[in-house]
Amino acid sequence: MRRNRGLWTIPLALTLGAAAPAPEPAASAIRVDQIGYETHGPKTAILATPTEAPQDWQLLDTAGRTVAHGTTEPFGVDPGSGERVARIRFDSVTRPGRYRLAVGSARSQPFAILDRPYADAATAAMSFFYQQRSGVPILARYVPRPDLARAAGHPHERVTCFHGRDQRGVTWPGCDYSLDTTGGWYDAGDQGKYVVNGGLSAWTLLDLHERLAALGDANAFADGRLALPENGNGNDDLLDEAKVEVRFLLAMQIPAGRSLTVAFTTDRGAPARDFRTIDAGGLVHSKVADVAWTPLPTAPAADPMPRFLYPPTTAATLNMVAVAAQAARIWRERDPAFVAAALAAATRGWAAATRVPDLYASSDFTGSGGYGDRTVSDERFWAAAQLFVTTGDPAYAQVITTSPYLVDDGVDLSWGSTALAGMMTLATTPNRLPAATEAAIRAQLLRLADRLLAERARSGYQLPMAGRKYVWGSNATLLNRAMLLGVAWQISHRPAYRAAMIDVADYVFGRNALDRSYVTGFGSRPMRHPHHRFWAQAADPRFPAPPPGVLSGGPNDGAGTADAQLKGCIGQTCWRDDWQAFTVNEVAINWNAPLVWVTAFLDATRGVPPAKG
Repeated sequence: MRRNRGLWTIPLALTLGAAAPAPEPAASAIRVDQIGYETHGPKTAILATPTEAPQDWQLLDTAGRTVAHGTTEPFGVDPGSGERVARIRFDSVTRPGRYRLAVGSARSQPFAILDRPYADAATAAMSFFYQQRSGVPILARYVPRPDLARAAGHPHERVTCFHGRDQRGVTWPGCDYSLDTTGGWYDAGDQGKYVVNGGLSAWTLLDLHERLAALGDANAFADGRLALPENGNGNDDLLDEAKVEVRFLLAMQIPAGRSLTVAFTTDRGAPARDFRTIDAGGLVHSKVADVAWTPLPTAPAADPMPRFLYPPTTAATLNMVAVAAQAARIWRERDPAFVAAALAAATRGWAAATRVPDLYASSDFTGSGGYGDRTVSDERFWAAAQLFVTTGDPAYAQVITTSPYLVDDGVDLSWGSTALAGMMTLATTPNRLPAATEAAIRAQLLRLADRLLAERARSGYQLPMAGRKYVWGSNATLLNRAMLLGVAWQISHRPAYRAAMIDVADYVFGRNALDRSYVTGFGSRPMRHPHHRFWAQAADPRFPAPPPGVLSGGPNDGAGTADAQLKGCIGQTCWRDDWQAFTVNEVAINWNAPLVWVTAFLDATRGVPPAKG
């Protein structure tokens, strides 16, 4: 999507406001990346077929002429979909244009070959965050369609602690203070604001900024690329957007000297207990959210529910510490006052989390997600890594060098597993670790990336995730794995890592068992009906359809326990485009953030060698 400074200019098909979308084409047995392939990059399509033998394929231009041909490469049964598949490779085709693949009578969805297939997707995916802002009106001049504008949700949001009975009947006493938590991003399809999700999302965007700068593309999101109220301030647009969430995270910190009565035994299959009154200064509340779920649809400005701060947790505190420390180095030359506030908050938060290392989230409150996490050593490692890179304080280095995460076999990054965020920063951001330790961190990341390449080799769809297990938010799982592969490519220069990233992008934009682009507005068969309280035209025609650039959570093979239409599904097939299907079709900031990271990283590294060192 090409746009002028602060304004949208987008394809006609996306400017129709609340008009009914055109009927989508039928699914094809030939699965392609529906937005396109890089001119000089790998190009693979997947054919679902009962035939075991190789088959002839043709690449057709818009006039129906054959411009390339070959034979398929049979794979066998793909464990992630249950389909027998074959691969179609056409890397040698480098002429830009619009094409389709043909095998017998089957035709793929149309796609492009072009120099920058991911640039528009990265821009649209970043617009998601502006449209998820809380506390401010979403203005028509900054959104792709007028019907997406809305009044401010929860402006001037000063809230106190939850008090009263939770859903298990336990009484929480509340607190004697309130915090101004206006702003930030709504988390997902609901209007809660969660620290652990918001923190990881902000880190992902800020990590992208640091990484692009290291790759020599510091101006990728220069002022004017995104449609934002901050346009014209001379600052990087990605940083303008991320700062909205960082300020919210800082606002969630409890002031010094405040006492609070909290439960130290939660989420044990029984009512919360072991209440103690503690010095809570420096800890961070886990979320701001409604006291009960609002119906779908509900515009943020029409939310009728009382809202509260929910109890602080050690994980939320360390989450804020990590992002605040990261922000302190990124804005060091840009905004000294903001840097001072961020670093002070990080330092106080680290001390509080050290003093209270075992305060966990409770899922006993209705109206918001629980985000339960009983392992916080990963957040501690992540926070120490960010603080050390920013300050060089050897006390944080001690946490890093003695951590088991330096040799941990886990490969996934999520709100509940953040150690990789620390590893990725330490591997590529200048710091004062001993050279041997930094080398060990890089070697460990390469080992983890090689494990993903091994999984890719076992996947019929050539994904760095073999097997049929697709969890809630599986699209983000794949994109987060692509981030790890991107860091491995940056470290090693090995083309296979970047090629595997492209496989993930291909999957998200249509090269999957459902022949479906999981990103609104992109591809012939995009997701159209997300689980979202405002982008809810399918539920109520008075509400808008979603904007382009919004990622669905994706297949979830556990969805069949709550969704009869998905009972018995296999892996990639466990998805449906339905606004009620929240287990597979909700949207979230921590899912869109890696979509931005991967598409922007691929766009920035097209034909460019990775940075040395």
